[in-house]
Amino acid sequence: MFAFVAAEAARDMRRAGRVGLAAVLLITISLAALGSFWLLSINLGRAVAQWPDGVRVVAYLREEPTANAVDDLLGRVRQAGGVAKVRYVSRADALATLKASLGAQADVVDDLPKNPLPASVEVTPDAAAATPEGTRALAQKLAALPEVDEVQGGFEWVESLARWRRLLGLIGLGVGGALAAAAILTVTTATTLVFHLRREENEIMRLVGATEAVVRLPLVLQGMAQGLAGAILALASLEVVFFLLAPRLEPLLSLTLGLSRAVFLSAPEMLALMLGGAALGALGGLLTRGRTAT
Repeated sequence: MFAFVAAEAARDMRRAGRVGLAAVLLITISLAALGSFWLLSINLGRAVAQWPDGVRVVAYLREEPTANAVDDLLGRVRQAGGVAKVRYVSRADALATLKASLGAQADVVDDLPKNPLPASVEVTPDAAAATPEGTRALAQKLAALPEVDEVQGGFEWVESLARWRRLLGLIGLGVGGALAAAAILTVTTATTLVFHLRREENEIMRLVGATEAVVRLPLVLQGMAQGLAGAILALASLEVVFFLLAPRLEPLLSLTLGLSRAVFLSAPEMLALMLGGAALGALGGLLTRGRTAT
């Protein structure tokens, strides 16, 4: 029975012709769009997740303090709570760090008439405070110190990143959902066309005792096959684009998000996308319009 139904489904796919190909194409586009937003969301999520490991709160000082004043200041910073490590950076140290980061262009620093960089205190929050909320609270405590001119913590950045991740997820669901609806309708059109082309065969099957489920099962399998084909094409397209673009984007990712490399969908996520394509196609086959009984 299964071999017969599978053979009928394969023949129905050939009968669907251009409409069937259009269904596969729409499923490919919808899943590729959904997969693209999914990839962006995954990599943004990695940046958000690793943020606590590298978070620093930097308090820039109004003036460079004396050695005794530095010890007093660091002691008061530690008493602020939520502090794992604190480090004083003098103006000379800040300039040396800038010079080292410039590499071959370090000579530019030597041409400066004076050191423009302020002294600062770098604070590493402890595990409990290494959250956007905890970091904001720590920054407010540091800003209240009379020696501090400005505080930068990075929590605004990670909160903005989290908002972008949520927004991309919603946009991806919206775009993917709209395209998926169009794909389902196209699959339904293709399977309905085939259903009417094989009208006489259906009647013969009913006359010999076949149930309506058996008559329609090849249409569902046809839709599943179209959906699976679309999912495979979508994954292949995503992987090709990722392979071509990821090496070029990784320097930008390192600079903006702190990610050494971008990651592709994992095996379970690729399987989920393929199952989603098969489900879209099957739903289109189930919605085939036509007479349900003799």
